[in-house]
Amino acid sequence: MFGLFKKKSEKQKLQDTYAKMLSEAHKLSHSNRTAADKLMAEAEEIAKKIEKL
Repeated sequence: MFGLFKKKSEKQKLQDTYAKMLSEAHKLSHSNRTAADKLMAEAEEIAKKIEKL
C-alpha cells in the first residue's frame, strides 16, 4: 500500500516508454513498415539511455 504513492525512477520511466514503443512498432510492422522502423530506431535510442543509467 505504501508503494502506491512512490514515484517511478527515471530508469523505470524509460523502460516503460521503451516497452510501449516496441509493442507499437510491432503492431505497425504489419501495416506500415517505414513507420515501424522509425519507431524502432527511437526505441533503440531510449535503450541506450537506459544502458547509461
